[in-house]
Amino acid sequence: MKTILTLIFVLFIGVAAQAQNGAAEVKIETLVMDIAKATSKQEVAVKNENPVARLYMFKNSRITKALSFSTQLNKAKLA
Repeated sequence: MKTILTLIFVLFIGVAAQAQNGAAEVKIETLVMDIAKATSKQEVAVKNENPVARLYMFKNSRITKALSFSTQLNKAKLA
């Protein structure tokens, strides 16, 4: 009895889904635009500044030093 009711329910849901009216397709009007070519050039001023920068031997040396810590709890204990 349960299987018959389940089958009828599934068929009813399928028929109800098929009976729905689909939305009409809306056609979109496309626009065609021309490409404008730019012919003007911009002057760029070159600056000859050499700011002083620090150079470290190793990249991210502070971060690697901070991440390489070890605690006393990591050491093996003798019983």
